[in-house]
Amino acid sequence: MSLPTIDASKLTKTLTTAPKELLDPKKLNFGKNFTDHMLCIKFTEENGWEAPEIKPYGPLQIDPAAFVLNYSVETFEGMKAYKASDGTINLFRPNKNMERLATSSQRIMLPEFDQEQFLQCIKELVKTDERFIPDQHGYSLYIRPNFIGTEPNLNLQYSREALLYVYLSPVGPYFPRTVKLYANTEEVRAWPGGVGNFKLGGNYAPALRPAMDVVRKGYDQILWLLGDDHYVTEVGTMNFLIFWINSEGEKELVTAPLDGIILPGVTRDSLLELARAWGEFKVSERRVTMPEVVQAIAEGRMLEAFGAGTACVVCSVSVVLYNGVEYQIPVDPSDPDAVFGPLTKRLRDELLDIQYGKKPSSWAVPV
Repeated sequence: MSLPTIDASKLTKTLTTAPKELLDPKKLNFGKNFTDHMLCIKFTEENGWEAPEIKPYGPLQIDPAAFVLNYSVETFEGMKAYKASDGTINLFRPNKNMERLATSSQRIMLPEFDQEQFLQCIKELVKTDERFIPDQHGYSLYIRPNFIGTEPNLNLQYSREALLYVYLSPVGPYFPRTVKLYANTEEVRAWPGGVGNFKLGGNYAPALRPAMDVVRKGYDQILWLLGDDHYVTEVGTMNFLIFWINSEGEKELVTAPLDGIILPGVTRDSLLELARAWGEFKVSERRVTMPEVVQAIAEGRMLEAFGAGTACVVCSVSVVLYNGVEYQIPVDPSDPDAVFGPLTKRLRDELLDIQYGKKPSSWAVPV
Protein backbone atom coordinates (compact mmCIF):
# COMPACT_ATOMS: atom_id res chain seq x y z
CA MET A 1 0.00 0.00 0.00
CA SER A 2 1.35 3.41 -0.98
CA LEU A 3 1.92 6.06 1.65
CA PRO A 4 -0.36 9.11 1.83
CA THR A 5 0.60 12.04 -0.39
CA ILE A 6 -0.40 15.67 0.13
CA ASP A 7 -4.19 15.97 -0.02
CA ALA A 8 -5.58 19.50 -0.11
CA SER A 9 -9.10 18.20 0.66
CA LYS A 10 -7.87 17.23 4.15
CA LEU A 11 -6.53 20.71 4.95
CA THR A 12 -7.50 22.00 8.39
CA LYS A 13 -7.57 25.63 9.45
CA THR A 14 -7.13 27.25 12.84
CA LEU A 15 -7.52 31.02 12.70
CA THR A 16 -5.61 33.47 14.85
CA THR A 17 -7.34 35.11 17.79
CA ALA A 18 -5.02 38.12 17.57
CA PRO A 19 -5.11 39.48 13.99
CA LYS A 20 -2.38 41.97 13.11
CA GLU A 21 -2.95 45.55 12.09
CA LEU A 22 -2.32 46.36 8.45
CA LEU A 23 0.66 48.63 7.76
CA ASP A 24 0.69 51.58 5.43
CA PRO A 25 2.06 50.03 2.20
CA LYS A 26 4.63 52.83 1.95
CA LYS A 27 6.13 51.61 5.24
CA LEU A 28 6.59 48.01 4.11
CA ASN A 29 10.17 46.76 4.15
CA PHE A 30 10.85 43.71 2.01
CA GLY A 31 10.64 40.49 4.00
CA LYS A 32 10.18 42.07 7.44
CA ASN A 33 6.40 42.01 7.87
CA PHE A 34 4.35 38.83 7.96
CA THR A 35 0.67 37.91 7.83
CA ASP A 36 -1.50 36.16 10.41
CA HIS A 37 -1.16 32.56 9.26
CA MET A 38 1.17 29.94 7.83
CA LEU A 39 0.81 26.54 6.14
CA CYS A 40 2.53 23.45 7.54
CA ILE A 41 2.64 19.91 6.11
CA LYS A 42 4.68 17.23 7.88
CA PHE A 43 6.21 14.10 6.35
CA THR A 44 7.68 10.93 7.82
CA GLU A 45 9.08 8.03 5.84
CA GLU A 46 6.97 5.66 7.92
CA ASN A 47 3.59 7.38 7.51
CA GLY A 48 3.91 9.64 4.46
CA TRP A 49 2.40 13.12 4.30
CA GLU A 50 0.12 14.28 7.10
CA ALA A 51 -2.95 16.45 6.60
CA PRO A 52 -2.05 20.06 5.66
CA GLU A 53 -2.65 22.65 8.35
CA ILE A 54 -3.16 26.40 8.23
CA LYS A 55 -2.52 27.88 11.64
CA PRO A 56 -1.47 31.15 13.28
CA TYR A 57 1.97 32.39 12.23
CA GLY A 58 4.57 31.57 14.85
CA PRO A 59 7.82 29.78 15.72
CA LEU A 60 8.52 26.24 14.53
CA GLN A 61 9.48 23.50 16.97
CA ILE A 62 12.55 21.70 15.57
CA ASP A 63 14.92 19.26 17.24
CA PRO A 64 18.45 20.69 17.68
CA ALA A 65 19.86 17.68 15.82
CA ALA A 66 17.59 18.17 12.78
CA PHE A 67 19.20 17.77 9.36
CA VAL A 68 18.27 21.32 8.39
CA LEU A 69 20.19 22.80 11.34
CA ASN A 70 23.30 20.69 10.90
CA TYR A 71 23.62 19.99 7.19
CA SER A 72 21.51 22.71 5.50
CA VAL A 73 18.99 20.25 4.11
CA GLU A 74 16.74 23.07 2.96
CA THR A 75 15.29 24.50 -0.23
CA PHE A 76 12.82 27.30 -0.78
CA GLU A 77 10.89 29.27 -3.37
CA GLY A 78 9.85 32.86 -3.98
CA MET A 79 6.41 33.62 -5.40
CA LYS A 80 3.95 36.50 -5.33
CA ALA A 81 0.20 37.09 -5.24
CA TYR A 82 -1.14 40.20 -7.00
CA LYS A 83 -4.49 41.93 -6.58
CA ALA A 84 -6.12 43.05 -9.83
CA SER A 85 -8.32 46.14 -10.08
CA ASP A 86 -11.45 43.96 -10.04
CA GLY A 87 -10.32 42.27 -6.81
CA THR A 88 -9.10 39.06 -8.45
CA ILE A 89 -5.98 37.61 -6.83
CA ASN A 90 -3.44 36.17 -9.25
CA LEU A 91 -0.39 34.00 -8.84
CA PHE A 92 2.25 34.24 -11.57
CA ARG A 93 3.23 30.98 -13.26
CA PRO A 94 3.11 29.08 -9.94
CA ASN A 95 3.61 25.72 -11.61
CA LYS A 96 7.13 26.85 -12.51
CA ASN A 97 7.88 27.40 -8.82
CA MET A 98 6.46 24.01 -7.91
CA GLU A 99 8.61 22.33 -10.56
CA ARG A 100 11.76 24.10 -9.38
CA LEU A 101 11.01 23.28 -5.74
CA ALA A 102 10.61 19.63 -6.66
CA THR A 103 13.88 19.63 -8.63
CA SER A 104 15.80 21.32 -5.81
CA SER A 105 14.37 19.03 -3.15
CA GLN A 106 15.32 15.93 -5.13
CA ARG A 107 18.92 17.17 -5.23
CA ILE A 108 19.10 17.07 -1.40
CA MET A 109 17.03 13.88 -1.06
CA LEU A 110 13.88 15.38 0.42
CA PRO A 111 10.71 13.41 -0.28
CA GLU A 112 8.58 13.80 -3.37
CA PHE A 113 5.37 15.80 -3.03
CA ASP A 114 2.25 16.32 -5.11
CA GLN A 115 2.89 19.69 -6.74
CA GLU A 116 -0.71 20.46 -7.67
CA GLN A 117 -2.09 19.55 -4.23
CA PHE A 118 0.60 21.64 -2.52
CA LEU A 119 -0.28 24.57 -4.78
CA GLN A 120 -3.94 24.24 -3.83
CA CYS A 121 -2.95 24.50 -0.17
CA ILE A 122 -0.90 27.62 -0.92
CA LYS A 123 -3.89 29.18 -2.68
CA GLU A 124 -6.01 28.55 0.42
CA LEU A 125 -3.40 30.22 2.60
CA VAL A 126 -3.41 33.27 0.31
CA LYS A 127 -7.22 33.41 0.49
CA THR A 128 -7.04 33.19 4.27
CA ASP A 129 -4.74 36.23 4.50
CA GLU A 130 -6.12 38.07 1.47
CA ARG A 131 -6.58 41.29 3.46
CA PHE A 132 -2.80 41.73 3.60
CA ILE A 133 -2.43 42.04 -0.18
CA PRO A 134 -1.83 45.73 -0.99
CA ASP A 135 -4.10 47.29 -3.61
CA GLN A 136 -1.43 49.58 -5.08
CA HIS A 137 0.22 48.82 -8.41
CA GLY A 138 3.74 47.52 -7.87
CA TYR A 139 2.88 46.04 -4.47
CA SER A 140 2.12 42.38 -3.79
CA LEU A 141 2.07 39.53 -1.30
CA TYR A 142 5.36 37.64 -1.26
CA ILE A 143 4.97 33.88 -0.78
CA ARG A 144 7.85 31.88 0.68
CA PRO A 145 7.50 28.07 0.54
CA ASN A 146 10.23 26.26 2.52
CA PHE A 147 11.10 22.56 2.48
CA ILE A 148 13.37 21.29 5.24
CA GLY A 149 14.74 18.02 6.60
CA THR A 150 13.68 17.67 10.24
CA GLU A 151 14.84 14.22 11.34
CA PRO A 152 17.11 14.41 14.44
CA ASN A 153 20.06 12.42 13.13
CA LEU A 154 23.74 13.37 12.83
CA ASN A 155 24.53 10.54 10.41
CA LEU A 156 25.15 12.06 7.00
CA GLN A 157 22.50 10.08 5.12
CA TYR A 158 19.13 11.59 4.21
CA SER A 159 16.32 13.00 6.31
CA ARG A 160 13.45 10.58 6.88
CA GLU A 161 11.33 13.38 8.27
CA ALA A 162 10.53 16.65 6.54
CA LEU A 163 8.40 19.76 6.73
CA LEU A 164 6.88 21.87 3.99
CA TYR A 165 5.81 25.24 5.33
CA VAL A 166 4.74 28.52 3.76
CA TYR A 167 4.43 32.04 5.11
CA LEU A 168 3.44 35.33 3.51
CA SER A 169 4.80 38.87 3.54
CA PRO A 170 3.23 42.02 2.02
CA VAL A 171 5.89 43.86 0.00
CA GLY A 172 6.51 46.95 -2.07
CA PRO A 173 9.10 47.74 -4.77
CA TYR A 174 12.42 46.05 -3.98
CA PHE A 175 14.81 48.33 -5.87
CA PRO A 176 12.95 51.60 -6.65
CA ARG A 177 16.14 52.95 -8.27
CA THR A 178 19.07 51.90 -10.44
CA VAL A 179 21.78 49.72 -8.88
CA LYS A 180 25.58 49.81 -8.80
CA LEU A 181 27.43 46.52 -9.23
CA TYR A 182 30.81 45.28 -8.05
CA ALA A 183 32.25 42.66 -10.39
CA ASN A 184 33.84 40.10 -8.06
CA THR A 185 37.01 38.62 -9.57
CA GLU A 186 38.06 36.69 -6.45
CA GLU A 187 35.03 34.71 -5.23
CA VAL A 188 32.45 32.68 -7.14
CA ARG A 189 28.79 31.93 -6.48
CA ALA A 190 28.62 28.64 -8.37
CA TRP A 191 30.84 26.39 -10.48
CA PRO A 192 30.57 23.50 -12.98
CA GLY A 193 29.34 20.33 -11.31
CA GLY A 194 28.00 22.25 -8.31
CA VAL A 195 24.48 23.18 -7.27
CA GLY A 196 24.14 26.76 -8.51
CA ASN A 197 21.10 25.80 -10.58
CA PHE A 198 19.17 24.66 -7.48
CA LYS A 199 17.46 27.01 -5.04
CA LEU A 200 19.16 25.73 -1.88
CA GLY A 201 19.72 27.71 1.31
CA GLY A 202 23.33 26.55 1.29
CA ASN A 203 23.94 28.56 -1.89
CA TYR A 204 23.03 31.82 -0.20
CA ALA A 205 24.81 31.83 3.16
CA PRO A 206 28.37 31.86 1.70
CA ALA A 207 27.46 34.91 -0.39
CA LEU A 208 26.49 37.03 2.63
CA ARG A 209 29.97 38.17 3.63
CA PRO A 210 31.14 39.23 0.14
CA ALA A 211 27.76 40.90 -0.45
CA MET A 212 28.08 42.96 2.73
CA ASP A 213 31.68 43.81 1.82
CA VAL A 214 30.60 45.45 -1.45
CA VAL A 215 27.78 47.34 0.29
CA ARG A 216 30.38 48.86 2.60
CA LYS A 217 32.29 49.92 -0.51
CA GLY A 218 29.24 51.78 -1.82
CA TYR A 219 27.80 49.20 -4.21
CA ASP A 220 24.44 47.43 -4.16
CA GLN A 221 25.13 43.95 -5.49
CA ILE A 222 27.87 41.61 -6.68
CA LEU A 223 28.22 40.81 -10.35
CA TRP A 224 29.33 37.17 -10.09
CA LEU A 225 32.03 36.07 -12.52
CA LEU A 226 33.53 32.66 -13.22
CA GLY A 227 36.78 31.39 -14.68
CA ASP A 228 39.89 33.04 -16.07
CA ASP A 229 37.84 34.70 -18.83
CA HIS A 230 35.48 36.26 -16.24
CA TYR A 231 32.29 34.73 -17.60
CA VAL A 232 29.34 36.88 -16.41
CA THR A 233 26.87 34.67 -14.54
CA GLU A 234 24.43 36.35 -12.13
CA VAL A 235 23.98 39.57 -10.17
CA GLY A 236 23.38 39.23 -6.43
CA THR A 237 20.51 36.76 -6.23
CA MET A 238 19.15 37.70 -9.65
CA ASN A 239 19.61 36.65 -13.24
CA PHE A 240 21.51 39.22 -15.32
CA LEU A 241 20.53 40.41 -18.80
CA ILE A 242 22.33 42.69 -21.26
CA PHE A 243 20.81 44.62 -24.17
CA TRP A 244 23.46 45.74 -26.63
CA ILE A 245 24.61 45.88 -30.20
CA ASN A 246 26.75 42.78 -30.40
CA SER A 247 30.07 42.46 -32.21
CA GLU A 248 28.20 41.44 -35.40
CA GLY A 249 26.21 44.68 -35.35
CA GLU A 250 22.94 43.09 -34.21
CA LYS A 251 20.68 44.36 -31.45
CA GLU A 252 20.64 41.52 -28.93
CA LEU A 253 19.16 40.73 -25.53
CA VAL A 254 21.53 38.20 -24.00
CA THR A 255 21.76 36.30 -20.73
CA ALA A 256 23.81 33.38 -19.44
CA PRO A 257 22.59 29.91 -20.52
CA LEU A 258 21.12 27.34 -18.15
CA ASP A 259 24.39 25.45 -18.04
CA GLY A 260 24.17 24.04 -14.51
CA ILE A 261 25.59 27.20 -12.95
CA ILE A 262 22.64 29.55 -13.47
CA LEU A 263 19.42 29.41 -11.45
CA PRO A 264 16.46 28.92 -13.84
CA GLY A 265 14.54 32.04 -12.81
CA VAL A 266 10.83 32.27 -13.55
CA THR A 267 11.15 35.99 -14.28
CA ARG A 268 14.16 35.31 -16.52
CA ASP A 269 12.22 32.76 -18.55
CA SER A 270 9.21 35.07 -18.81
CA LEU A 271 11.23 38.06 -20.04
CA LEU A 272 12.95 35.95 -22.68
CA GLU A 273 9.60 34.60 -23.89
CA LEU A 274 8.12 38.11 -24.10
CA ALA A 275 11.11 39.46 -26.03
CA ARG A 276 11.11 36.50 -28.43
CA ALA A 277 7.38 36.99 -29.07
CA TRP A 278 8.02 40.60 -30.12
CA GLY A 279 10.49 39.45 -32.76
CA GLU A 280 12.21 42.85 -32.86
CA PHE A 281 15.77 41.86 -31.97
CA LYS A 282 17.93 38.83 -31.35
CA VAL A 283 17.38 37.01 -28.03
CA SER A 284 20.21 34.74 -26.89
CA GLU A 285 21.21 32.50 -24.03
CA ARG A 286 24.98 32.27 -24.28
CA ARG A 287 28.22 33.01 -22.44
CA VAL A 288 29.36 36.63 -22.24
CA THR A 289 32.62 37.67 -20.57
CA MET A 290 33.45 40.84 -18.69
CA PRO A 291 36.09 41.90 -21.25
CA GLU A 292 33.34 41.74 -23.90
CA VAL A 293 31.13 43.95 -21.70
CA VAL A 294 33.94 46.47 -21.22
CA GLN A 295 34.62 46.55 -24.95
CA ALA A 296 30.93 47.11 -25.73
CA ILE A 297 30.83 50.02 -23.26
CA ALA A 298 33.99 51.54 -24.75
CA GLU A 299 32.61 51.25 -28.29
CA GLY A 300 29.18 52.69 -27.37
CA ARG A 301 27.39 49.42 -28.09
CA MET A 302 26.02 48.86 -24.58
CA LEU A 303 22.35 49.91 -24.47
CA GLU A 304 21.07 48.61 -21.11
CA ALA A 305 21.75 46.00 -18.44
CA PHE A 306 19.42 44.80 -15.71
CA GLY A 307 18.82 42.18 -13.07
CA ALA A 308 15.65 40.09 -12.98
CA GLY A 309 13.96 38.09 -10.24
CA THR A 310 10.72 37.58 -8.33
CA ALA A 311 11.58 40.07 -5.59
CA CYS A 312 12.62 43.00 -7.78
CA VAL A 313 10.94 42.00 -11.09
CA VAL A 314 13.63 43.99 -12.95
CA CYS A 315 16.16 46.62 -11.87
CA SER A 316 18.37 48.65 -14.18
CA VAL A 317 22.14 48.74 -13.69
CA SER A 318 23.83 52.14 -13.91
CA VAL A 319 27.40 51.36 -12.80
CA VAL A 320 29.70 48.34 -12.67
CA LEU A 321 33.13 48.32 -11.03
CA TYR A 322 35.56 45.90 -12.69
CA ASN A 323 39.27 45.55 -11.94
CA GLY A 324 39.28 48.87 -10.09
CA VAL A 325 37.59 50.86 -12.89
CA GLU A 326 34.00 52.13 -12.74
CA TYR A 327 32.08 51.77 -15.99
CA GLN A 328 28.86 53.68 -16.63
CA ILE A 329 26.00 51.61 -18.04
CA PRO A 330 23.39 53.57 -20.04
CA VAL A 331 19.92 53.67 -18.50
CA ASP A 332 17.84 56.12 -20.55
CA PRO A 333 19.90 58.75 -22.42
CA SER A 334 16.75 60.84 -22.98
CA ASP A 335 15.99 61.04 -19.24
CA PRO A 336 18.86 61.47 -16.74
CA ASP A 337 16.48 60.74 -13.84
CA ALA A 338 15.12 57.48 -15.29
CA VAL A 339 14.97 54.48 -12.98
CA PHE A 340 14.53 52.01 -15.86
CA GLY A 341 15.97 51.85 -19.34
CA PRO A 342 13.46 51.84 -22.23
CA LEU A 343 13.62 48.08 -22.82
CA THR A 344 13.74 47.28 -19.11
CA LYS A 345 10.65 49.44 -18.53
CA ARG A 346 8.80 47.93 -21.46
CA LEU A 347 9.47 44.40 -20.23
CA ARG A 348 8.56 45.35 -16.66
CA ASP A 349 5.32 47.04 -17.71
CA GLU A 350 4.19 44.08 -19.81
CA LEU A 351 5.02 41.63 -17.05
CA LEU A 352 3.17 43.70 -14.43
CA ASP A 353 0.18 44.05 -16.75
CA ILE A 354 -0.04 40.26 -16.86
CA GLN A 355 0.49 39.84 -13.13
CA TYR A 356 -2.16 42.41 -12.23
CA GLY A 357 -4.65 41.07 -14.76
CA LYS A 358 -4.57 44.05 -17.13
CA LYS A 359 -3.40 41.85 -20.00
CA PRO A 360 -5.00 38.39 -20.37
CA SER A 361 -2.48 35.58 -20.12
CA SER A 362 -2.33 31.97 -19.04
CA TRP A 363 0.60 33.00 -16.84
CA ALA A 364 -1.79 34.73 -14.41
CA VAL A 365 -3.41 31.99 -12.32
CA PRO A 366 -6.40 33.08 -10.19
CA VAL A 367 -6.39 31.91 -6.56
